Amino acid sequence: MNLPGIETLVKAPFAEGDVFIAGRWCAAEDGRTFPVHDPATAELIREVSAAGPADAMAAVDAAQAAAAGWRATPARRRSEVLHTAFALMREHTDTLARLIVLENGKAYRDAAAEVGYAAEFFRWFAEEAVRIGSSFGDAPGGGFRHVVRRHPVGVTAFVTPWNFPAAMATRKIAPALAAGCPVLLKPAPDTPFTALAIAALLSEAGLPDGLLNVLPTDRAPEVVSAWLRDERVRKFSFTGSTATGRTLLGQAAENVVNVTMELGGNAPFIVCEDADVDAAVRGAMDAKMRGGGEVCIAANRFYVHESVAAEFTGKFAAAMTAVRAGAGMEEGVTLGPMINRTAVETIRSLVDDAVGRGAKVAARGSVPEGPGCYHPATVLVDVDEDARIMNEEVFGPVAPLATFTDEDELVARANATVHGLASYIYSRDVGRALRLAERLETGMVGLNRGLLSDPAAPFGGVKQSGLGREGGREGIEAFLETQYIALDWPTD
Repeated sequence: MNLPGIETLVKAPFAEGDVFIAGRWCAAEDGRTFPVHDPATAELIREVSAAGPADAMAAVDAAQAAAAGWRATPARRRSEVLHTAFALMREHTDTLARLIVLENGKAYRDAAAEVGYAAEFFRWFAEEAVRIGSSFGDAPGGGFRHVVRRHPVGVTAFVTPWNFPAAMATRKIAPALAAGCPVLLKPAPDTPFTALAIAALLSEAGLPDGLLNVLPTDRAPEVVSAWLRDERVRKFSFTGSTATGRTLLGQAAENVVNVTMELGGNAPFIVCEDADVDAAVRGAMDAKMRGGGEVCIAANRFYVHESVAAEFTGKFAAAMTAVRAGAGMEEGVTLGPMINRTAVETIRSLVDDAVGRGAKVAARGSVPEGPGCYHPATVLVDVDEDARIMNEEVFGPVAPLATFTDEDELVARANATVHGLASYIYSRDVGRALRLAERLETGMVGLNRGLLSDPAAPFGGVKQSGLGREGGREGIEAFLETQYIALDWPTD
């Protein structure tokens, strides 16, 4: 497929409009649009079709109409479509990465890495599609047989965030399609273009019409509520804030909709006294600065043993100061703009609160002048445990540091949060690191590693960081129902 170039995609990617329903590009039913801006310049990219409730219902109609045929499609054929989608994403990495840079702002190297990561979900779940099986066995008490079969849950609805516009979409789309489910997708209003490009690629890969419907909009409550009120929608998956997740859980409960929730994080990054400090600094840069820190599993709170605090702080501060901020496509830029002005102001308020409570600025990088949505890479030390920045999700390039001496006290501080998504530990003693990991109340732990996401591993959290898992073998389970058949037959 010749995916249109970046200029074509953002100026007029689809002749009739930006809503993709039943394999057709169309405008919103009521003609509404909304603006999308470049966070590097704050300039308008263009107006995008804003789907509404009528479009939401049309998408459910299309998905339901396509469901039976896809459910009956052999797993091998579903797998082939996903393999082709993987190849097309890899082929068009540069165009997709440029698209992400334009609407999300992240540095090109991060955007290109995201495209590769996103494509891997198509490959992983293409391979999982053919492993969905049934079982047959004898009842332990004798007299009849058990047949246990798996079948697709039905129409699925997804809401994805702006921080990974490609990967958060494919992490949901791929297992749903592999399991035999049609998809409704509402991408974030800040970053609709990447989702639309993925829809175009899947169509080219041979996905039948109606199985992926993409509805960009700035009126999410109307669209999502319409989906959750429709009894044909049997699975809902959301990635976003804990506050919004709570609201959507309540709505999903009305029809007892199967839900997966990947919500906020407050990840501790622990540096033990026996850690390789240089490795810990490299890991801290990965865990804190990937995607400009606008990542749910980003290191949020740094706990450094008092005996290595000076060394770690000095080296980490130097690395953060060296970060080059600027527009994502500029040569050498490693920190792009934040998604919008509101995000910048939120981070500034967290820093101001911490400094007001006695924290000191150990490092502050530079940012370009102009209207872009930039915040400098910043390291804070002597941060009070009651500071907002230690207790709220830090969705930006700011790292607050505190010290510890006692392991039990450390664990108590690390676990003193409603969140439980990810955590990080650096120690040369693997036994100690594993002991600490088992005591931390998080769904994922990186041991001597600042990057932990992998399509082949289950991604998700505990406590108020979410429900269920995405990725890994567990990822496809969310889109399958289990049916048990008690089987007997005449013996004469």
